[in-house]
Amino acid sequence: MNTCYPAVFEPQEPFGFVVQFLDIEEAFTQGDTFDECVFNGAEVLTALLQIYLEDGREIPRPSENVKDAYHIAPDARVQSALLIRWARGDRSLAEIARTLETSWPSAQRLENPHHWPSLKQLDKVASVLGKKLVLSFE
Repeated sequence: MNTCYPAVFEPQEPFGFVVQFLDIEEAFTQGDTFDECVFNGAEVLTALLQIYLEDGREIPRPSENVKDAYHIAPDARVQSALLIRWARGDRSLAEIARTLETSWPSAQRLENPHHWPSLKQLDKVASVLGKKLVLSFE
């Protein structure tokens, strides 16, 4: 499961770039340098996905194999909330709470983009959802 969204960087005159995410129309930003565009892109993507999660909106999955796109990930809290929501699928939070032997509010916090779940919690919920927790530094 991937949380890196493809973005295109369109050069602007006299300098800089406009960054547009292909899977989320509202997600766009700009920057003077490539590094600034990546930083700003991650910030706008994080902010929009937080709103989507808080509002219970459906979140599009990132497109794969997009030619000439740069892939940008939201922050770790949003990534974990997204991954849990996607892996949960149609299972209710109540069912997840029962399986985890925890309360419904505790299960709900796992999909809260403002909550920092522990690695132990993430590993346990991944196992319950038939997944494996894999960490990566990029």
